[in-house]
Amino acid sequence: MITKRIIPCLDVKDGRVVKGRNFKGLSDVSSPVELGKFYSECGADELVFYDITASVEGRRLFTGILREVASTIFIPLTVGGGINTLDDFDRVLKCGADKVSVNSGAIKDPNLIYEAAKRYGSQCVVLSADVKRVDGSYRVFAKGGRENTGLEAADWIRRGVELGAGEIVLNSIDTDGVKEGFDLQMLEDVCGKVNVPVIASGGAGCIEDFITLFKTLQFVDAGLAASIFHYGEVSIKDLKDRLKENGILARTV
Repeated sequence: MITKRIIPCLDVKDGRVVKGRNFKGLSDVSSPVELGKFYSECGADELVFYDITASVEGRRLFTGILREVASTIFIPLTVGGGINTLDDFDRVLKCGADKVSVNSGAIKDPNLIYEAAKRYGSQCVVLSADVKRVDGSYRVFAKGGRENTGLEAADWIRRGVELGAGEIVLNSIDTDGVKEGFDLQMLEDVCGKVNVPVIASGGAGCIEDFITLFKTLQFVDAGLAASIFHYGEVSIKDLKDRLKENGILARTV
């Protein structure tokens, strides 16, 4: 059995970690440097850093705060936001990222996935998809969930894997910040047949939600969450202890 990963997510806006609901109503949480260091020390398997307004503002990802975060952690770091070119990949990797997450930039130019995988390896390229139900279908959204691309989610994710993406993050806009559980049906319908690691994002509200996720959808490799970790509602140590009690393999804290 593959070890399941627990991944906190830092949504960063104007140099601060923020959190909202359904990608809206953002409120201030903390310093990304302080939170990143805390998660690195308390047993997180990886960390995700998203500059969440880079794409909609049409700018490059801010690298100053990213360098600070990368310098204080000792776990793999995935970075996304405003990644539109190979130069953007190069910039964030030189700042200390281990993997680069593409979303709106890949929608605009799918060949970016192929070229990045060719240069840096598929293990470095993470395809992040913001998905929402629209008229009974799963549609991919761009620019921080603001723009409906019209792309059918399962088709887009399969194409991303074919182009070379080595990992998928499925962000359910419908369950983001709702804290009533991961979007199991969406995960099954959209990612159930891909042959690369899948990270579930959106909806975690308690430890039981992770247990249900991993027991129900064994193809899911990791659970990503934000507010329940940020606000101390769930500790990573307690979560991993409970996973092991339920026969789910997790790294020791």
